[in-house]
Amino acid sequence: MEYKEKNSHTDYKRFCKTLELRNDPELIAAYKRVHADDVLWPEIMQGIREVGIIDMEIYIAGTRLFMIMDTVPDFDHEKAMAELAEKPRQKEWEAYVSSFQQTSANATADEKWQMIERIFKLPY
Repeated sequence: MEYKEKNSHTDYKRFCKTLELRNDPELIAAYKRVHADDVLWPEIMQGIREVGIIDMEIYIAGTRLFMIMDTVPDFDHEKAMAELAEKPRQKEWEAYVSSFQQTSANATADEKWQMIERIFKLPY
């Protein structure tokens, strides 16, 4: 699901997604480490920005990941995810992180991360 948002200075779209990790505390700790600023592959961050994603956060509760992805207002999710899948090292990254995830090594980020529906937003 996409949600058009506006904060004090800009319009953007927000997407929220979820993914399940393997139930292994050592793998979960390693997954957290590979997402550290000084470890995350620069090509991955660059590709994310190039397709129109302006901010991304990932949260964890047990084995469940929750992603908040803010994008440019005219972001086309399907087109951008297809473009992202072809960026340098993206397939290699997806295969690598799949060892932590309950997913196939051949799955793209779009196939792994499932869109979730917002059912409440605090009114202004």
